[in-house]
Order: sequence, then structure tokens, then C-alpha cells
Amino acid sequence: MLFRAAGIEKESIVDGPGIRMAVFFQGCNHKCNGCHNPETWDFNGGKIMKTSDVIEMYKRNMLYSGITLTGGDPLYQPYPALELAQSIHELGGNVWLYTGFEITKELADIEVVRNLILNVDTIVDGPFILEERDLGLEFRGSRNQRILTHDNIIEIISRGY
Repeated sequence: MLFRAAGIEKESIVDGPGIRMAVFFQGCNHKCNGCHNPETWDFNGGKIMKTSDVIEMYKRNMLYSGITLTGGDPLYQPYPALELAQSIHELGGNVWLYTGFEITKELADIEVVRNLILNVDTIVDGPFILEERDLGLEFRGSRNQRILTHDNIIEIISRGY
């Protein structure tokens, strides 16, 4: 499956635990003030990639603990994000996803988004808010952002938050 990527960090240690592949999806409408990756906002930027090529790259590095889907925002390209998440799980890796959207029951009612978030181990959600910036936080940039485990995700889908 084709998708538009801003790039890939082949050995990230800041986008989740362990040594990870971080896939930066191209395209974002959140346009957060102080965004770390404003070059990923343009939906026509970046380059076209194949999910199968990313999966093959992942397979070649036995040190990976998992993959991080980030951006831009992967929820703007949910089908390729879902394919990557499912494939990495099949290979025994864990999957983190960063999104500027807040994960809600209503968002999870969109079938492809629901399938995607159910195939993710950890989600960091919410927009980056410059006034909430905190450099002491692990794996997130501002205090409003949540780190959701799979159990938190199931709770949101079943009851709402």
C-alpha cells in the first residue's frame, strides 16, 4: 500500500521505549504552535513510499523493539498506518502512535480508526500546546498530552473518556 511519508528514523530512542523505527507520516492539519515537525504539515510534501518497503526495512534490524507511527499525523492516513501496525505486531514488535487528535469513543467509531487504535500498544494523543510544554516529560512534549496504554484505549472505546 502506498502512503506519503516525511521520512523514517531508522534507530530512534526518543519515540518510545527501546530502539525503534520511527515512521513520520506526511500531512497534518493541527498546525500546533511550536510544532517539532512543521515540515510534515503539507499533505503534498514528503515522498510516496510503500508499506511493504517499510516492513522489509524493519525486518532487517533485529535490534528493534517496535515501530512508532508519528508525523505529521498518522490518523490522516489510517489505512497504511493500520497495515504497518498489524505487520509489526505479526513480527513480534510493539507499536506506538503519536496523534494530535484526542482519542475518544466518537473517533473510535470510525471503523478504520478503531481498527488502527486496537492494533496499537501505546498512543500519545492530543495536540502539542506550547504553553503546556514540559521538557521533563518522557515521550511527550506538553502536559495536556496523554500516554494511553492498550487497556486505556479499550476503556475509551467501551465507555468513552
